Amino acid sequence: GAQKGVGSSRETAAQCEVFSGSKLAIASSFAPIHARNNINIGQLMGDHAMLARLEAGESIALSEFTRGHDAITALIIEHGGLLPFCARLAKHELVVPATGTGPRPMNLTEKILAAKLLPGQGTHVKPGDAVLVKVDAGYSHEFTTAQVDFFLAAEYGADYQLQNPAKFAVFEDHLIYATGVASMAKYADKIERLRELQRAFAARTGVRNYSAIDGVSPGICHQVAREHIIDPGDFVQATDSHTCMGGASGALAWGVGSTEYAALLHWGFTPLAVPESIRFELTGRLRAGVTAKDVMLHILATYARREETLNRVMEFGGEGLFALSPDERATLANMATECSARGSVMEVDDTMLRWIAERRPGVSIDALRAKVVMPDPGAHHDGGVHRIDLTAIQPMVATPGDPDRGIASDPKNGALIPEIGQVKIDIAYGGSCTAGKRDDIDMYARVMADAERAGKRIPEGVHFYIQFGSQEVEAYARAQGYIDLFKRTGVEVIKPGCGACIGCGPGVSERGDQVTVSAINRNYKGRSGPGRLYLASPLTVAASAVSGEIVEYKDGMFAPKK
Repeated sequence: GAQKGVGSSRETAAQCEVFSGSKLAIASSFAPIHARNNINIGQLMGDHAMLARLEAGESIALSEFTRGHDAITALIIEHGGLLPFCARLAKHELVVPATGTGPRPMNLTEKILAAKLLPGQGTHVKPGDAVLVKVDAGYSHEFTTAQVDFFLAAEYGADYQLQNPAKFAVFEDHLIYATGVASMAKYADKIERLRELQRAFAARTGVRNYSAIDGVSPGICHQVAREHIIDPGDFVQATDSHTCMGGASGALAWGVGSTEYAALLHWGFTPLAVPESIRFELTGRLRAGVTAKDVMLHILATYARREETLNRVMEFGGEGLFALSPDERATLANMATECSARGSVMEVDDTMLRWIAERRPGVSIDALRAKVVMPDPGAHHDGGVHRIDLTAIQPMVATPGDPDRGIASDPKNGALIPEIGQVKIDIAYGGSCTAGKRDDIDMYARVMADAERAGKRIPEGVHFYIQFGSQEVEAYARAQGYIDLFKRTGVEVIKPGCGACIGCGPGVSERGDQVTVSAINRNYKGRSGPGRLYLASPLTVAASAVSGEIVEYKDGMFAPKK
């Protein structure tokens, strides 16, 4: 199919094929992270025309599989994967040429990568340049850390070393509530083993350890990384596709597979081809009842549907961006991966720097400001510069489609709420890295307070779950009195961590006839249970939970009609 492996950095998708004996994956196209994972573990990729040639008995030269790739990627393919390539590079058996790119105006992506070039690589870059760049920060979680450790030990021995453990971390967040879900409970022993292996990895390597304490996670890796790890100007790589959320902090961020992460942990750098970019210039301000999630659903339904974002870094700027809160900016950055983008990066202002400094004792805004990278005047974006007037955005949903009739379940299935007609719901979920931030909790509370004033609560037959993105967010909610409000109005409150978004916690559907409206980032069939799932903003989710059907939120909507 098209974009094979879309939406995930889980290297197991490629590993399952390779470990089963596959040497060649066939698809009409491959999603960026999945394609990179195939390359890194030595699996060749081809299209259906190649398959027909092979079935006819024709031999295909390796050069056909490296054609169209940059010089470094071609070398990785020729040497059977990333780790063998790095080993040859370390022995000086391979030479990576300088880019040869002279001075030129550079966009945010290019400027950050140019600043990370290893010696001898030059000073400027352009899309397609094959380069070796320093990685500043990253993290893995219990789904992936054991693999990273295994690959490092297998390649470099049990006493392997990491280059900069202080800026890297492990998180216990993805499977924290998995054993409470029927489909995952049978894996309880294996899940606990993954946790044990991750804790041992952290103790031995000295990376930051965000393991659960007494069964409570510090929070979702992407949210906690925003709070404590990522700085403006950083180049961030982590073993999860929503790593791109770090772009809101003025960093360049995207997800990678376990092999790529293992290599960069050991060497401190990673090989890549400088990606193209697409810029979104935001103007105006959002109207009441409209959120950054609605902006992203618009981008998905428009630019991503046309594949204009495909494998490009999404760059955001403009006065409309700075009118959004830091948390709302993070919503935009977070869902770049749903656009099949390579990653995300944003311009930052003092509002964002203040947000970071408030969470980092001893870190000043001036120190952070010195790290900020801004694009050069006249910089080029291969995907173009697209202006979005925030005042024109309306509340949206992404519909679940109908895969059985050939209509894919996809976040790009955008629709205005009046267009979908009456949709009764069984479940509403507010949480995940996309929608478990402070501002998201403010939105849920705003709706529930409105409902309580009108004497309403969550109706019988509907479950509304709210899950915090981090312990910091939970503490904020408690201080604001939100947790008591939620409980009074029938909301089911969940401790920090991942969960329903990946089918591993409260809020998943249990039957195919159930309908969920959710503030998460993906509505692929089966991802959050067997039911039908609509994506929506925190305001829409909460208003729908109270109403029992999908509706837009409007101030005072629950008050008796006069």
